[in-house]
Amino acid sequence: MIKKLAIVGGTHGNEFTGIYLLKKWQATPELIERSSFSAETLFANPAAYQQNKRYVDNDLNRRFHRDELENPSLTSVEELLARQINHQLGPKGDARIDFIIDMHTTTSNMGPTLLLTAQGKFYNQLAAFVQMYMPEVVISCDEDHKTNDQQHFLSSIAAKSVMIEVGPVPQSVLRHDVFEQTERMASLILDFIELDNTDQLPELPQTIDAFRYIECISLPLDSEGQRTAMIHRDIQDQDFVAIEPGQPIFVTFAGEEICYQGASTVYGSFINEAAYYDNNIAMSLLEKVTLDCY
Repeated sequence: MIKKLAIVGGTHGNEFTGIYLLKKWQATPELIERSSFSAETLFANPAAYQQNKRYVDNDLNRRFHRDELENPSLTSVEELLARQINHQLGPKGDARIDFIIDMHTTTSNMGPTLLLTAQGKFYNQLAAFVQMYMPEVVISCDEDHKTNDQQHFLSSIAAKSVMIEVGPVPQSVLRHDVFEQTERMASLILDFIELDNTDQLPELPQTIDAFRYIECISLPLDSEGQRTAMIHRDIQDQDFVAIEPGQPIFVTFAGEEICYQGASTVYGSFINEAAYYDNNIAMSLLEKVTLDCY
């Protein structure tokens, strides 16, 4: 049973939707209150927000691997902040908080996406419940085979968690539709937990469709590490749409098409995500899967 829950925003300082939703809920806490659990909010990275940046030194949402949290020699702004947040919500492995919702936005055309961080009936039923009341939600399984100790996401402090990812929205921008979609998803997750805690879940579908992460692919680079191509126009904004073997996915600046070399159909997500240019990541590749709810 989930008794204590935290909703996190601002893990990335230039993703404003979650930050302003926290302000709304802090002013009207009854919106996130339910009878069977307590809910609190956390503004994760105010320093990055003040600088209007994703992060100050390095990505906070990659700093929660157990080994890093226990390494006192790591002293960047986000590494110190991760240990502080782990102390506040955790500690990881024996956390005070039972469940974390971490809210994010993306510049990619992913629509409202629910990222599942682990496998099992609880997660599959949660996803089915959210999708039943919000059919436009896409379900994505993000390295859900890993244990919490192996995960490096902030949400992995808690034994159970999900991440909300909604786009497209530019960095450091608020969009009404993205704000509403994020708020609606968070509210449905809270409703599910309340109903699951009190054994009042409605009848859910037997199965749901989802996507599971396979790998990331990089933008083409030359020998000096300079980009030589960009996302092909036929792939741009086509998150969760099939990519077939031999289909163009990049185009060089001279106009030459570079095709997908895989042997089977895949699906893209985080396509041309602005935040991933630091690491020259072009997109994530996913496979389509079926999740059993019972």
